Amino acid sequence: MSQSLPSYSNARFIAIRLVPGEDVLLTLRRYVEQYNLQAAFIAGSVGSLTDVALRFAGQENTHHTRGKFEVVSFIGTLDAKGAHLHLAVSDERGQMLGGHMMVGCTVRTTLELVLGELEKNTFTREPCPLSGYEELIITSR
Repeated sequence: MSQSLPSYSNARFIAIRLVPGEDVLLTLRRYVEQYNLQAAFIAGSVGSLTDVALRFAGQENTHHTRGKFEVVSFIGTLDAKGAHLHLAVSDERGQMLGGHMMVGCTVRTTLELVLGELEKNTFTREPCPLSGYEELIITSR
């Protein structure tokens, strides 16, 4: 399997705010569809969550927890059919929890996001024989 070459592109940015009770992943999917985003990424984020749903490394099950969480880091890529997002949060004692974001993460007070999109690229996902997962494919438009 060959490694893909870097793909250069200009980017545009969209600032959004999610409100209390919104499911982060479902809302992001709506924005991807609404704005026809083909190669999007999380450029910046700050906010808090009530419900956190994460898949931990090497695990198949989703871990659900409820409380007051600050978003410490939120990164990843989004395309027309999917997303690969990682989230780290801290609880009221400063204890960290992180993993692959799943449906079920809900906003507590706010989630301020800046989404970027590479204007000359398209992201898709295809099965990778090396990882066993659907992995990112980058093509030029």
